[in-house]
Amino acid sequence: MKKILSNKYVKLIAKLLLTLVAFYIVFRNIDLHQVLTLLGHSNFWLLLAAMLFFMLSKYISAVRLNMFFKRIGIYLDEKINIKLYLLGMYYNIFLPGGIGGDGYKIYILSKTFDQKVKSVFWAVLLDRVTGVLALFCLCVMMFYLVPLTIPYKWWLLILIPLAIVCFYVFLKMFFKDYLPIFNKTNVLSFFVQVSQLISAWLILGAIGNTDHIGTFLFLFLVSSVVSTIPFTVGGAGSRELTLLLGAQWLGLDKSISVSLSFLFYLITLIVSLWGIFYAYYSIIPEIDKVEESKL
Repeated sequence: MKKILSNKYVKLIAKLLLTLVAFYIVFRNIDLHQVLTLLGHSNFWLLLAAMLFFMLSKYISAVRLNMFFKRIGIYLDEKINIKLYLLGMYYNIFLPGGIGGDGYKIYILSKTFDQKVKSVFWAVLLDRVTGVLALFCLCVMMFYLVPLTIPYKWWLLILIPLAIVCFYVFLKMFFKDYLPIFNKTNVLSFFVQVSQLISAWLILGAIGNTDHIGTFLFLFLVSSVVSTIPFTVGGAGSRELTLLLGAQWLGLDKSISVSLSFLFYLITLIVSLWGIFYAYYSIIPEIDKVEESKL
């Protein structure tokens, strides 16, 4: 037990250090006054619209995850599923030293529905992989809006069907039970990422940027891929650093790039904060009622 706690704290400290390093690099390489000016003069209504599209993306994500749960015999009412998803978002952002949102869902659902932890774990992980697959495909498509001269650039499009086929074959070999929802979950994943892409586009409009939209959105997608890797606290710093380095590489305005990241993260924080209600008002009794209704 002491060893487990020790490892947990070591990981948390490492994440905190990496988060601080990421923000240190970001703040060393931007004009903070210019960033604050952009943030302070942002269009409120466009930011509100950006938040609504972000919320839409999370709703679709929750519906997609519920489809994976149903394949292993966990039938959640959609309202309860949304509450559980919001609670998971809250834990991911505000309790970085704990088991995290996904870990909480795996624990609660496996315990309540008498499912093997391994089964719930794979359902959650495959849901994540489906989301990353859609992100990857959109990244490849958006790359053609980046003004870079690369030999055989169009051949990169082959990566899209190749990635989809590889994932399908992987499921067929190891997780056949999920094949019936392969098409639906991938379509939902596409709409999730498009909704977040629209959210990012609206944020760019809110800070008054109309130049290099396609390139900024490509970098945003790349930063979304990076943010799925849990090496900072709640993903803080990783998206900002990715957008900063991308802006430097492509010769874009670093202040706009970092402002996009800050505002998107702020929206994520606000939406995730809704989950605090379910941290104190337990949704476990509601989940229990769903299980009892099946008996």
